[in-house]
Amino acid sequence: MSTSLYAELWEIINTQQQFIALLVYQLSSIYANAKVPRPTDIADLDYQKMTVDELPKVVEMEKLDYKKLLQEHLHQTGKPLKPVQRRASSPTLPSTIHCPRCQAPSDYLYLNNGKSDNDQYLCKVCANLFNDKNRYAKEMIFQCPHCEKNLAKIKDRKGFDVYKCLRKDCPYYTKRLKGLSKKELKQFKKNKSLFKMHYIYRSFDLTLSDLEANPDFKTKVHLNKIHSSPYLLGLILTYHVNYGLSAEKTAALMFDVHQLKISGQTIRNYARSVAHWVQAFTDHYPYELSDQFCGDETYIRVQGKWHYIYFFFDAEKKIILSHRYNRHRDTETAIKAIHDVVRRFKQLHDALQLIVDGNPIYKLAQAFYAQNGIDFEVIQVIGLTNEDPVSRTYRPLKQIIERLNRTFKGNYKPLGGFHSGAGPLAHVTLFTTYFNFLRPHAKLEKNVPVLLPELNECPDMPQKWIKLLQLSEDFIKGRQAS
Repeated sequence: MSTSLYAELWEIINTQQQFIALLVYQLSSIYANAKVPRPTDIADLDYQKMTVDELPKVVEMEKLDYKKLLQEHLHQTGKPLKPVQRRASSPTLPSTIHCPRCQAPSDYLYLNNGKSDNDQYLCKVCANLFNDKNRYAKEMIFQCPHCEKNLAKIKDRKGFDVYKCLRKDCPYYTKRLKGLSKKELKQFKKNKSLFKMHYIYRSFDLTLSDLEANPDFKTKVHLNKIHSSPYLLGLILTYHVNYGLSAEKTAALMFDVHQLKISGQTIRNYARSVAHWVQAFTDHYPYELSDQFCGDETYIRVQGKWHYIYFFFDAEKKIILSHRYNRHRDTETAIKAIHDVVRRFKQLHDALQLIVDGNPIYKLAQAFYAQNGIDFEVIQVIGLTNEDPVSRTYRPLKQIIERLNRTFKGNYKPLGGFHSGAGPLAHVTLFTTYFNFLRPHAKLEKNVPVLLPELNECPDMPQKWIKLLQLSEDFIKGRQAS
């Protein structure tokens, strides 16, 4: 065989290998997202339960007036303090930047290393060194409540910053060190990261006002412009939401049973518009609540990947209070989900308890609310067996929220997933509306969790959906008027 033929065959083989490698990568990615993720068994993990320390001492930086400082400099030296003289090659500073300590304008600020991309500045008036990106961290200082020394910022997490007391003579550290057994002390010397020995504080980026905004989703169809009759819309919602039929199966059923031709995409558009309409009514209705609340996350498939729905549930009244959606299991979403519960109380009672699993995001959420003066207890039921008194006492509430998850999955699975983030938002809103106002519950003697007299007058389910839309409209108008 000639050399050119060998070269051609070698090129073909290389191309095939690259193609095979690409297929293997895609197949492995599909397989990895084809099944619900299975977390590691709690019994196989050797870890300490997460603890949240008390709040730190907050010391505000002394505020100075650069005009007074300039006058003092003139009085002491007899010469005015001149602005910074920059070279022609030096980068200019934006006029919006000023010293966070004395409010000196940019004319009195040095670029500390001479580079414009570092954003570190030195004030010529008060000698304050700061970075404009985290200038507010300079306006207050966190101190350890045990040794009263400044905390060091050690990590940037999504939604919060982690501060730590690094001193080994801190009473907190010495007490923890003395409390270790001989076995734990040996482990500590080998791997210090296994033990929490230092005081830690987490400063959250969120504020309570940030939690008031509810997630919204765009709608392609306005209900007042649809070509279907109100009863037909109620019939579609009954099949699609109550019985969990996919949009395509609902369209087929409408044609096979009622001889009405409608597309699956139109049904999805209707569902999204209805969800947008009833969202405020479902989320802000003045429910009568008990004192038994539990929460958990469940999976939902979006664009071929597993995302999460956060439920919080009144275990006694059988009312869904929160149904937050996010692509990640993070602290911020846990904070927002808990906010859907605590905002319903004008005044929180001391005995408020939230029963959740062992995910540390709920403990971090509790710490966020404690920093804002809102106190409640988070009880974590860990594992599948009752290994401790807490699990034995609160396991029934954990099982109740797991049954809610199974009910939701049974309603959601026929849909087969969603192609955008608006799909799960709309679906979980409709499911919550149906669950709270329209679905009879065996534990409530076959009554719905929230009894609305207006719905009792309706002879069938489609008309109940239409009446619920009317009540939602009246509710929105009432809120806008107030």
